[in-house]
Amino acid sequence: MKTVCGIAGFFRKNQAADAALVKTMCDRIRHRGPDDEGYHIDGGCALGMRRLSIIDLNTGHQPIANEDESVWVVFNGEIYNYQPLRERLIQQGHRFRTKSDTEVLVHLYEQEGVEGVARLRGMFAYAIWDARQQRLFVARDRFGKKPVYYAALPDGFYFGSELKCLVTAGVPREVDDEALRLYFQFTYIPDPHTCFRAVRKLEAGCWLTYDASTGVTQGRYWRLPPPTAGGTPEFTEDQACDRLRELFDESVRLRMIADVPLGAFLSGGIDSSLVVASMAMQSSEPVRTFSIGFEEAEFTELPYALQVAQRYKTDHHEIVVRPDSVALVEKLVQHFDEPFADSSAIPTYIVSEFARRYVKVALSGDGGDELFAGYDSFALVEKLRVWDRVPRAARAAMSGVANLLPYSTYGKNYLYGVSRPNSLERYFQFNYANEAMKRSLFASGWLPPANGDELRRTFQEYLLPDDADPLSQALYFEARANLTGDMLVKVDRMSMAASLEVRCPLLDHELAEFAQRIPNSWKLRDGKGKWILLRALGERLPGELLNRRKMGFSVPLAKWLRGPLREMLHDNLLSRSLAERGIVSPKFVQYLVSEHESGRRDNQSWLWSLLMLELWFRETERGAVAISVSPVVAR
Repeated sequence: MKTVCGIAGFFRKNQAADAALVKTMCDRIRHRGPDDEGYHIDGGCALGMRRLSIIDLNTGHQPIANEDESVWVVFNGEIYNYQPLRERLIQQGHRFRTKSDTEVLVHLYEQEGVEGVARLRGMFAYAIWDARQQRLFVARDRFGKKPVYYAALPDGFYFGSELKCLVTAGVPREVDDEALRLYFQFTYIPDPHTCFRAVRKLEAGCWLTYDASTGVTQGRYWRLPPPTAGGTPEFTEDQACDRLRELFDESVRLRMIADVPLGAFLSGGIDSSLVVASMAMQSSEPVRTFSIGFEEAEFTELPYALQVAQRYKTDHHEIVVRPDSVALVEKLVQHFDEPFADSSAIPTYIVSEFARRYVKVALSGDGGDELFAGYDSFALVEKLRVWDRVPRAARAAMSGVANLLPYSTYGKNYLYGVSRPNSLERYFQFNYANEAMKRSLFASGWLPPANGDELRRTFQEYLLPDDADPLSQALYFEARANLTGDMLVKVDRMSMAASLEVRCPLLDHELAEFAQRIPNSWKLRDGKGKWILLRALGERLPGELLNRRKMGFSVPLAKWLRGPLREMLHDNLLSRSLAERGIVSPKFVQYLVSEHESGRRDNQSWLWSLLMLELWFRETERGAVAISVSPVVAR
């Protein structure tokens, strides 16, 4: 039934496919599927896959074809409703050779064409070769849990689960300056952009087709509904709680199906703890749980995770790590393939590598913050609405004063942020790259988007209309853009680096659609997020867990940059090569390093972003694609 792997392939115009090339593309992502490989060559088309076997271990070999072998598929992911789909397709006359969810995809395509993707419930990226139409069809799941990179070139079309597949195929590597501007704004490159002009990401909830005559045609089969800002609720709070419990437990139950060892990440936060509680309530065996901590007490949630583990009598595994931070940083660059500066990738990789020693599948709590207003930034949105009452002229004057203040002045960024003309700009100033920093750091012509009009042009797909209330706007952006471009990229790359499948029950689309129907005032109440989620499920958790401050999944990065990473930081950020790229001011970068090392200000976010960028440039210039496991020392 279930497999998670990596896929790659191409369709060349007027040229026979090179079997050796597609195999090499797949070899580059062997870490995603070390158990099996498979290929199909037909004229100019080549499909390939790497497989991590989860269920139907003997008959799930890919690629898989329909009855007359006119339709072939390679598939990365999980289809949770494949059994009813399979029964329906059998009733419609289709004959199955396997019990796998993969085979459902070819028969569903035969029956309904591109429209069939809307029937799927799961996480997936797959490619179908339609030999009759001489056409490739590629689709991605609703939230973008599974990645798809593609390039449409004069000689044909190339795709892969990771960017390194396309680089191996010889896709042009001209750097996309606009993508790098967006990277500095968000610490990742949002969909559909990539670091290379020739390559794009297929957006979440979308499909595309490619044939030699018409090229690429794209379509969208799903879009997350907007949040419910207000009005008369369509149900009572009690009814919302009942439905949430039902959908939550169903989503967890669907993701517990596996013929290999399965467990869960247990961070000590609310979302992962609720997932573990639901798993324990629905399992006849102890749930395997995995937690990590660091020597620095302020970055460790192990005591809270242990409370949940003891309450549900899980088979609990915890580890305090002292990672080889230098080696780990280098491996991050190789796995992400493009600039990516979310430092929580470090603990995500470490816990994935740790869990993989015991299991092949782990459930996580990703998605709860975005759907139920769990981030502190959402409460800040509501607090900052008071500044809308200040006359626009007065705010413009405040902005002018902020611009005149030296960068080193405390309060400059806050003054500039509250003076923004609208809530959208205010949200971006307080939660992403602020304007004062950008003006000081970047060389002329390298400033990322600054005002609301530019942001709206860049992110029109991920923003609500101008008249949307600020909280709805923030919730929608985080769930549409940041979740897909940052959080899920981090989870996919770091778990796949350890050959571990991670499933996210909170991102079941039926649960998410219901969450969007719940009024915002039930999610964020009295400055506290996830109010309705905790009203529905909070009794399952220890009381101490419910009342503590949110920590986040992080590492002592500021300390590392002053210690074990200091030499790497100096070698890269104070180097001649970074200065000669003409992107940032070398003098200001030196100031940021000095300010951080003196302890005057914590510049870890910017220093980390710059370090990851320079390391990526150097990796790209070497053309390196090798992957290896980072050392982790346990005690």
